[in-house]
Amino acid sequence: MEPTQLQDTSISPFVELDRQTWARLSNKMEQPLNVEDIERLRGLGDGLDLREVRDVYLPLSRLLYLYVTGAGATHQATMTFLGEKTRQTPFVIGVAGSVAVGKSTTARVLQEMLRRWPQTPDVQLITTDGFLYPNAELERRSLMERKGFPESYDRRALLRFVSAVKSGAPEVSAPVYSHLTYDILPDERNVVRSPQVLIVEGLNVLQPARTRSDGTVGLALSDFFDFSVFVDARTSDIEEWYISRFMKLRSGAFLDPASYFHRYSKLSDFEARATARRIWKSINEPNLKENVLPTRGRAQLVLRKSGDHSVTRMLLRKI
Repeated sequence: MEPTQLQDTSISPFVELDRQTWARLSNKMEQPLNVEDIERLRGLGDGLDLREVRDVYLPLSRLLYLYVTGAGATHQATMTFLGEKTRQTPFVIGVAGSVAVGKSTTARVLQEMLRRWPQTPDVQLITTDGFLYPNAELERRSLMERKGFPESYDRRALLRFVSAVKSGAPEVSAPVYSHLTYDILPDERNVVRSPQVLIVEGLNVLQPARTRSDGTVGLALSDFFDFSVFVDARTSDIEEWYISRFMKLRSGAFLDPASYFHRYSKLSDFEARATARRIWKSINEPNLKENVLPTRGRAQLVLRKSGDHSVTRMLLRKI
């Protein structure tokens, strides 16, 4: 391979790469996904295609594979030092970003790509939506209009879950969230069984630890991450993606009478766009600016998207 040309970011904790430079880092690996895979993995409104997978996610899967195997070597060295033999705990990857930015697609693609590597066939994915308080509890706490904000999650349960996974527990379960009913499903659980890699996807997964009333600082979810990705874009672009997705849902999932948002299916185009913009401006944009964007600098890798949803720049934390 030719030497990689990196942008001079000597006063930044990140190395910045453009898409062309990043794409060369796949080391000429073959594209593992096909069109059917893309259709299955792509989120509503996302522009994911085979070229995006080849240029962006193939190099990223290679980088993550190197990190995972490197963690394995560190584990072996530690066991040699201690004179013990214990099972390596899962490698945990956090994926953060705004509503409608495409972080769920990123998480699914990474899961599929990492499964194709020879030493990481068992890659499991969990979303933090399952750790939202049930709607009844949100109503009790007057938080329904702040759903998705940090205070709307059962943070302790989420920390216990990831801590147990990272501690090597053979089986850990998480609540299941339904986007149809917009609520937790009380009788269902997602079970995670000793994965080699666990991907944790959600809005606030990179939030720093809270300061307690006595001045001490607790644990942050990111304390358990071995690597983290932040999916980024201009706020104005994300707003348009959110409105576009809302319009597609209005003639899709919202038509189901069981949908929490069924009432929106009867809106005119003008009313639907106005409603989507109001929801964005009153809930999602404030959450993005107050809570999500400030965590961007905590990620190991930032994927920067352009207005067409394609990733154009990557910022990788220096080591």
